[in-house]
This record gives sequence, C-alpha cells and structure tokens, in this order.
Amino acid sequence: MSALLRPEVSYRRMRSADLVAVAELEKSLYAFPWSLGNFRDSVEAGYDCWVACHGEHVVAYAILMVALDEAHLLNIAVAAPWQNRGMGRAFLDFMLGVARQAKCQIVYLEVRPSNLAARHLYRQAGFQQIAIRPSYYPAHGGREDALFLGITL
Repeated sequence: MSALLRPEVSYRRMRSADLVAVAELEKSLYAFPWSLGNFRDSVEAGYDCWVACHGEHVVAYAILMVALDEAHLLNIAVAAPWQNRGMGRAFLDFMLGVARQAKCQIVYLEVRPSNLAARHLYRQAGFQQIAIRPSYYPAHGGREDALFLGITL
C-alpha cells in the first residue's frame, strides 16, 4: 500500500488530535453525523481509523472494523472541496488494501439508498448488494433503509 494518494495528499492512522477535525468534517457533510464520541470510541476500540491529509489538514477519513477474516467499513467520507477528484475511490481502494493486509476475505458496508454518489462509487469498486436493513438510518420525518453491500477480496 502506498502512503501517498498523490504528492499533496497522504494517508496516516487517525490520532486523538484529529478527532475534533474529523467530527467537524462529518458534521459538514451529513444531516445525521457521527458524534465526536463515536469517533473517539472507534479509535479507543482499536479499529482501523485513517485520515487523508493535505499538509496537516484532514480532508477525508475512514473507519474499518476488522473481525477475524471480515471487515466492516463503518464510515468513509471526503471533504466537499475534494469530492469528484478521484479521492473517494483512491481512499476506498486504500482501505480495501488495509483489509487485505489484515487477511480479510470480505468487506461489508451500509449505504443510504438516497446517497447516489456513494452507491455509484461502491458499485464501481465492485461491491454487490447483499440485503436491505429496514429503517437503519435516521432521516427527516422518520427512518431510511440501508443497502447492505459486500465485496470479496
């Protein structure tokens, strides 16, 4: 796995000092964001938590939970100014590489049906729909299902 996406962006493990920036980025992207505590808990639990940085500025993050030979991509996001530039795909590929290094055979994730850009990204990467998780996500006026996807490594 290369540590560099391109010369101006690098990947590294998320640190405690990144948590506020990650939570703020999450809040800027989603109507129902993870809390700072959710990110802190993920780091403290020993999940594979990564950031993509431009200099010292966090521009993307991902949380991967590995259990035996499976992984669950719990969260991945790219800052709005960095979207539609190939960063999402490159970072997703990097995280799949993290899963491969951990000897995982499959990676799972959930995605909102309304998140067309993410669905396209995952389809392009080779993820397949396995199931639907009813009323999985909070949504304005109720709940939204999740599409449960997987990719064999």
